[in-house]
Amino acid sequence: MTAASGFLHSFPIRQLKGVGPALAEKLGKLGILSVEDLLFLLPRQYEDRSQLTPFGALIPGMTTLAEGEVKLADIALGRRRALLVRLRDHSGGLTLRFYHFRQSQKDSYKPGLRLRVFGEVRMGPLGPEMIHPEVEAVSSEGTSPGSSSSESGLTATLTPIYPLVDGLSQRRLRELMARALPLLDQPDALVDVLPASSTGGWTLADALRHVHAPPLDSDRRRLIAGEHPAQQRLAFEELVAHQLSLLQRRQLQRQLPAPVCRDNTDLSTAFLAQLPFQLTDGQTQVLTEIHQDLLRPVPMLRLVQGDVGSGKTVVAALAACPALAAGYQVAIMAPTEILAEQHRQRFQSWFEPLGIRVGWLAGKLTGKARQRQLDSIANGECQLLTGTHALFQDSVQFARLGLVVIDEQHRFGVEQRLALTRKGQHNGMAPHQLIMTATPIPRTLAMSAYGDLDTSVIHGLPPGRQPIQTVVLPASRRDDLIARIAHHVASGQQVYWVCTLIEDNEQIQAQAAEVAAELLREALPELAIGLVHGQLKPAEKAAIMTEFAAGRLAVLVATTVIEVGVDVPNASLMIIENPERLGLSQLHQLRGRVGRGQAASFCVLLYQTPLSGLGRERLQILRDSQDGFVIAEKDLSLRGPGEVLGTRQTGDISFRIADLLRDQHLLPAARQLAEHISKKQPRSEHPLLQRWIAQRGHYAAV
Repeated sequence: MTAASGFLHSFPIRQLKGVGPALAEKLGKLGILSVEDLLFLLPRQYEDRSQLTPFGALIPGMTTLAEGEVKLADIALGRRRALLVRLRDHSGGLTLRFYHFRQSQKDSYKPGLRLRVFGEVRMGPLGPEMIHPEVEAVSSEGTSPGSSSSESGLTATLTPIYPLVDGLSQRRLRELMARALPLLDQPDALVDVLPASSTGGWTLADALRHVHAPPLDSDRRRLIAGEHPAQQRLAFEELVAHQLSLLQRRQLQRQLPAPVCRDNTDLSTAFLAQLPFQLTDGQTQVLTEIHQDLLRPVPMLRLVQGDVGSGKTVVAALAACPALAAGYQVAIMAPTEILAEQHRQRFQSWFEPLGIRVGWLAGKLTGKARQRQLDSIANGECQLLTGTHALFQDSVQFARLGLVVIDEQHRFGVEQRLALTRKGQHNGMAPHQLIMTATPIPRTLAMSAYGDLDTSVIHGLPPGRQPIQTVVLPASRRDDLIARIAHHVASGQQVYWVCTLIEDNEQIQAQAAEVAAELLREALPELAIGLVHGQLKPAEKAAIMTEFAAGRLAVLVATTVIEVGVDVPNASLMIIENPERLGLSQLHQLRGRVGRGQAASFCVLLYQTPLSGLGRERLQILRDSQDGFVIAEKDLSLRGPGEVLGTRQTGDISFRIADLLRDQHLLPAARQLAEHISKKQPRSEHPLLQRWIAQRGHYAAV
């Protein structure tokens, strides 16, 4: 035992009564090696076993506790041999059905025996029944003979539900927890490092007792909702630990020095002089923050959020100027080859007149052309490199990488961000990192997913941008809409038709897009209609997008692969099929493909009927708002953090008891306390990180 960890941390789970080698192996799969680990296997939900439901009030589909007297136990011989136990109470009957049973089990269900059962109700041939319910014999007073209330499987209370692995039952876990909880009474059982002023007076031990074995007089509603003070005390500690891990990662990332990037060549001035437009105040403010970071000898780690069309690309280019002027290379990484190609074209048009050599690297660049590009990167001839994640493959060696710009961060995971730091290290120096996203992230999520980053927001849109008018139509109006397309194209504008499916299957999505394209070609034979989807080869996708951007295609039918795509200022109408199947932030991102020129732009949300009340509410939000941050907050409240950020981004945001949506009010205080502990009480970091983060060590890995 160490003072830093507490008695229970060094108490092996094998030494807990009832834990043999086989059970210890199963518990190990849940990360449980000590008794402390067991106690921090926290229930995320409860079954309300506090109320008995009369048999006459049982409804199919409900999961409940019930109690009655055995009237008959018999074996039914049919398609499947089953043990049927018939119970009665004052209001009616209930059948228990067991497909796996022993003769001794049948013999134990003697007429007159009183049973308490818990399970899901279904309607069977004889009325309500439960299949393989939890069963416990009780006395006439409703207590379980021969068992203590603490270890009883069906005590009339809220029953915690734990994560499981194969071969481990809820009942077995509850029994182990009942044996572990009394150990909390021993001196120095746990290290409780949070100040009482931040925990509402709840000690760590008291909070654990309450969540694992709620007293009969507990507020059942608040426990089920996760809002009980005991749960909130634990959630707060977990959020503090999470924030500490982010701070730790930030400190590790900034241990290496970074190049000081000062524009002594007036490159920025020359760049601005050639732009046909003025920067917005929002762009100027963010650039000031970036340039201040680049003047410091520590790696910049900055997230720039900008709504769709806010002008992030030009901000990235101007961020590159000080690094280029100081003699360092700049790498700009995009999530798709199409977007990387667009970046190359745009950056070439901006920088090559200023004497800066711009290169490009993606998977489709092969053979001698690829080797020439690799050589130019390694010898420093290539000063600014655009491309996909291929930029950071082992074969790519930079001469003097000073700045990494990651475009569309929502497509890259946290681990990739850390890999960039390692890849860019050269001569004991780490490159600066600038991370861009057009998907506004609610503050709560930003504090959790990007707590290791400084954050800037580009407020406002460039002048001349017109709001996109969003219309919601049922699919029955499809023919009217197709007629509108013909009129729209006749006026010299282009159209997107986006197909979506709920299945995460590119082949099925591609088939749906192919059908839509064929129908449009039949209805509008005079128009040039292109088709792009995820099943096409990158070169094929790029060629079609180039045709559309050049104006040689009037209509582009696509899947959501165009969510991050090229700018086509002449495209001013977008139709999105089945918008009810996508998140609001993704719909907003898709909608942002139009409205990039001077013409009035429209987005039509073509939904399937009947539309649920929630579906109608979601589409109404999109129709009423152009503000990506407002939409992201609404998306968070409707779908939750995992869906908003996407699965690629949420691997680090998995909590045992905290909930980002429910507990967002705790985050500012958790962040503040984590910073205090990091600066003033560093010895307290270890027990918190070990307790909450140890099983997810990649949080703080660099």
